[in-house]
Amino acid sequence: MLADINSDTVDFQPNYDNSRQEPVVLPTRFPNLLVNGASGIAVGMATNMPTHNLAESVNACIAYLEQPEIDIPELMKYIPAPDFPTGGTIYGYNGVKEAYETGRGRILIRAKAEIEAEDNHENIIVTEIPYNVNKAELISYIADLVTEKKLDGIADINDESNYKGMRIVIKLKSDVNNVALVNGRPKTLNLKELISEFVAHRHEVVIRRTKFDLRKAQERAHILEGLIIASQNIDEVIKIIRAAADTNEARERLKERFALTDPQTAAIVEMRLRQLTGLEQDKLQADYEALEKEIARLELILSDDSVCRAVIRDELIEIRDKYSEPRRTNIDYTAGDFNAEDFYADDDMIITISHRGYIKRTQLSEFRAQNRGGVGAKGSDTRDEDFIEHIYPASMHNYMLFFTQKGRCYWLKVYEIPEGAKNSKGRAIQNMLNIEPDDAIKAFICTKNLGDEEFVNTHNLVFATKKGVIKKTSLKAYSRPRAKGVNAIIIREGDELLSVEMTDGNSEILMANRNGRAIRFHESKVREMGRMSTGVRGMALDGDDDEVVGLICMPADTINNVMVLSERGYGKRTALDVDVEVDGNTERVPVYRITNRGGKGVRTMNITERTGKLVAIVSVNDGNDLVIINKSGITLRIHVSDIKVQGRATQGVRIINLDKRGDSIASVCCVDSDPEEEVTEVEAQDELLEDLIDDTTIDEIDETEEIDDEETSASDDESEE
Repeated sequence: MLADINSDTVDFQPNYDNSRQEPVVLPTRFPNLLVNGASGIAVGMATNMPTHNLAESVNACIAYLEQPEIDIPELMKYIPAPDFPTGGTIYGYNGVKEAYETGRGRILIRAKAEIEAEDNHENIIVTEIPYNVNKAELISYIADLVTEKKLDGIADINDESNYKGMRIVIKLKSDVNNVALVNGRPKTLNLKELISEFVAHRHEVVIRRTKFDLRKAQERAHILEGLIIASQNIDEVIKIIRAAADTNEARERLKERFALTDPQTAAIVEMRLRQLTGLEQDKLQADYEALEKEIARLELILSDDSVCRAVIRDELIEIRDKYSEPRRTNIDYTAGDFNAEDFYADDDMIITISHRGYIKRTQLSEFRAQNRGGVGAKGSDTRDEDFIEHIYPASMHNYMLFFTQKGRCYWLKVYEIPEGAKNSKGRAIQNMLNIEPDDAIKAFICTKNLGDEEFVNTHNLVFATKKGVIKKTSLKAYSRPRAKGVNAIIIREGDELLSVEMTDGNSEILMANRNGRAIRFHESKVREMGRMSTGVRGMALDGDDDEVVGLICMPADTINNVMVLSERGYGKRTALDVDVEVDGNTERVPVYRITNRGGKGVRTMNITERTGKLVAIVSVNDGNDLVIINKSGITLRIHVSDIKVQGRATQGVRIINLDKRGDSIASVCCVDSDPEEEVTEVEAQDELLEDLIDDTTIDEIDETEEIDDEETSASDDESEE
């Protein structure tokens, strides 16, 4: 490291007190920074570079010398990973790759250990520990955990290290297994056996409890039978009791007269005067009828094993719902050499989230296409007052970014979302993400490219709220997943997040409100803001009871159509622009005129009592299908190509037949068509066939009518934070 230092190989500078000169750097002959690493903190800087193998480091330098254009993967053939003087095992390789590719990474080191058998127990022998871990402190820490009963199964721990090497001996107790007493005998159980024995235990508990409750109910019913007989013959009962010399004589005479038992006669003799009223007699009869129902229920539990198991299930659900908390320990799928994506094909999925927050992923192929006007198929078994509110197409390897109505952002891989059949409920999303109890998921973004620096720097997220606020932020601000989530947008009081879309910096934005108006403007009209900002006015509403229902972001040169749907099942698609012949030349004319943000917009659908209010606006083309889910849980998938292109201000046609009174569309999403999944017949009830035939277009109204297109641009001082 000091070779040639006196040969003017490096610069010198004064030392701390100007008393002598010192080299700025050392003229080392090997890559010292790699081989010996570095660790320290300075003003505004910190480093923690691991050590590497000398030969591997030198070989890599040689390869670079011979081939300066060598890339990082090629260099990693020479330096596969750090090499620590204390040995150990690098646990997981993704952190190494990230460190080598970006300069930042998390490398996990595990001690090396093996199992030795000794007499009637086993020992864990640790021969190497992670770099920078103090052996004495490690042993002391393990001993403290045992003393505090935070770590079970360890009988003793000794340091038997010597000149031959490290040897930490952890002596285990002889009973360190999944051992339980089953019917009084010890048994080692796997996971399924543990659950099976618990359920068997609960089954016995419920049966014994039911027998006890049944016995008590039958005894009480027997007493009530006697009291009812007495109340129906009250005059004669009173006469017998008054004529009797004592209580025993009265009970004997009552038993003989009315064929009663001893418990019944005892209860009659002890009756109070207030029980002689008509109201009390009615109460006796009501109590008896309720007891008869309870006895029947208890007898059913004892006679039908499926009913008994349902009781066990319901009681488990009660405990879960009352005491469950969000998961605190995160699952790291990058640990070891395990890469979860290798185990999942990148299949197309439909992500569904219900109004009450139940999420699942379902194979896209389960949603078969039907003809326009169909009644649909059952899409989800929802709970009372619950319905599917959001549906989103994704593939298994995508990242899902979840945005809540309060403006928080969370992350999940699609394969981490539980899979469920089309008609299953899914799993409560609060149990998967650290979402506040009074918050709910409102929007999603799906992407594979969060780790692509160029991609996240050139794409934006556009946010829209129900009150017409819009905000644009670089995707890079949301590219680092955090378990607790981050603030995505500041939501004003009385407002909530409606939708989030990803753009490429050259997109056009459409917003629509419940009254059937839409506004179109370029995303450049919205300046880029940071995560912790509110946004600006995107669309003027018609009053306090009005709200935005949808947001579309499309490339400026898109040929897609705009699809709108109303709450009573009507919809249509309209071209965004049309070609018009002008003086022999073809010109592209916008159907939705481009304006500045903050205006009222133009009519996108003629809203009538028959159609109901607007509920959705999506971008579609002939290669798409629409997946529509009603509040009742009915699902319909139809080809967009089956829907006629109409004028902007028309009512449209019936898209889905809402045969259930009070039913309405809850959610709409657009997916790619799959011809192989098409069904040739509509699976509907015969009595609805006449409605399915009714797909005639409603008479169009004057398309030239526009809502006030003058810009009602809000003051940026008021609408921007």
